[in-house]
Amino acid sequence: MRKTIFSLLSLFAVLPLAAQQTDDLEQLQKFTRIYRYLTELYVDDEPMGPVIEGAIEGMLERLDPHSAYLTAEEMRGVRESLDGEFSGIGVEFNVLRDTVVVVNTIAGGPAERAGMRANDRIVRIDTLVAVGLTRVDVPKYLRGRRGTKVALEVVRPGVAGMLRFMLVRDRIPIHTVDAAYPASDGVGYIRVNRFGHTTFAEFREAYRRLGRPEALILDLQGNGGGLLDEAIALAGFFLPRGAVVVSTEGRAVPATDFETQSPGENLRGRLVVLIDESSASGSEIVAGAVQDWDRGVVVGRPSFGKGLVQRQISLPDGSAVRLTVARYHTPSGRVIQRPYEKGNRREYYLDHLRRYDDRVRDSLDAGAPAYRTLRTGRTVYGGGGIRPDVLVAPDTMGYSDYYARLVREGVFSDFVNNWLDRSRDSLAARYVDFPAFESGFEVSDPLVEALKTEGEQRGIAFDAAGYAASETVLRTQFKALAAQRLFGVDAYFRILNPVLNRAYIEAMSILSDWDGRGKPLLEPKK
Repeated sequence: MRKTIFSLLSLFAVLPLAAQQTDDLEQLQKFTRIYRYLTELYVDDEPMGPVIEGAIEGMLERLDPHSAYLTAEEMRGVRESLDGEFSGIGVEFNVLRDTVVVVNTIAGGPAERAGMRANDRIVRIDTLVAVGLTRVDVPKYLRGRRGTKVALEVVRPGVAGMLRFMLVRDRIPIHTVDAAYPASDGVGYIRVNRFGHTTFAEFREAYRRLGRPEALILDLQGNGGGLLDEAIALAGFFLPRGAVVVSTEGRAVPATDFETQSPGENLRGRLVVLIDESSASGSEIVAGAVQDWDRGVVVGRPSFGKGLVQRQISLPDGSAVRLTVARYHTPSGRVIQRPYEKGNRREYYLDHLRRYDDRVRDSLDAGAPAYRTLRTGRTVYGGGGIRPDVLVAPDTMGYSDYYARLVREGVFSDFVNNWLDRSRDSLAARYVDFPAFESGFEVSDPLVEALKTEGEQRGIAFDAAGYAASETVLRTQFKALAAQRLFGVDAYFRILNPVLNRAYIEAMSILSDWDGRGKPLLEPKK
């Protein structure tokens, strides 16, 4: 930890001379004195790690909302999510009522090769009883160095006794493309959940696997960003060589334009990009470039508005500090970052929630600076975040308190998983592929009645009005989860999107009448 302190102090040594005024040096000396007093005089022999980390976090919290300190453990998780792989056994899991339940096995991973299945219950990991572990705890024991062994004891519904597996950990890919499927004839759908080292390669492979569709829905809803280079590469897929994707400017870094380095693979196809209030950073860069170059239609809700560039500086103990060094601008000059007050992070995030109140949302463009797109000169607005060309209101009608309690208290997921334990084999025999399942399976009334009864037995009284409001959501989610267990993640979105994803439904409507609805959106208003 002493090395970490000195590394942080050394950051100030390389700042421009203008920043190293007498008062700044006095403040640094004050900090080091207090550190010395704590180590030499404090009444207890206090571990300094948590104290210093708290001080670092306190310093950064007085700045912008996105400068941050990451512990060594947090950095390990960040590296795994961006690197696109980790070493483990290859299972997707959930913790239901204190039990680790396998949701899916990753194709080709150690768990699948050993014969583990979805809905297996992991009750022991090596000598550790796994019952009671949290979702945060489980990866600590399942992951490890490639080539090391881990022993599991598993309970499989319908099978007597304990199943024992000895697995050898191996490299496991972390996919950043959640789903890619043909939405209709000539229309592809690709959902990207974040920007990691493998994102553009995954996206390009998915696009080619779909047969290079003439129209595409690129779903960036909920995508919080990631690596800048991957976001630029994805935007460049739709833009000509030399097109500016994003620009940066800051006090201590030179202004830079980031341009596409090769002609895009899809320069003419119909394109709709989906965003929402959780789309941030890299996804805003992509949506902003597509919008500013009039390359496609942006549909959904205004994005988060995270347009600050962080430089990550590694520290000797494996931790890191992320300092904001610049701001992002879209090709037309819009600042992506929405306004904030330094040192007031709570208000910053509360304001984000208030922006999507109906009255506030309807007035977002009032007083916002206007900009012109680069090809047709139509008007787009700045002021933070990306405003969609077509606004889709959030759908809150189908989410009642009754349904929310079923989900929040685990009744819904427990019921679906237990039902799949009993029915998986018969479902797989009846529905040999996804099209057969999509057209043939419906959530039956007796199944819904059993779910209601389960809720009542666990203290959730049946609410007829709440159920009526949420019936479509409940039945669709039920079918989507069953599809996911049988046919993978693609199947989950294929069931969900056409019914519950309003932005997706709007995108399909625009693409089906491109000349009437799509093209006019990309032209200046007369």
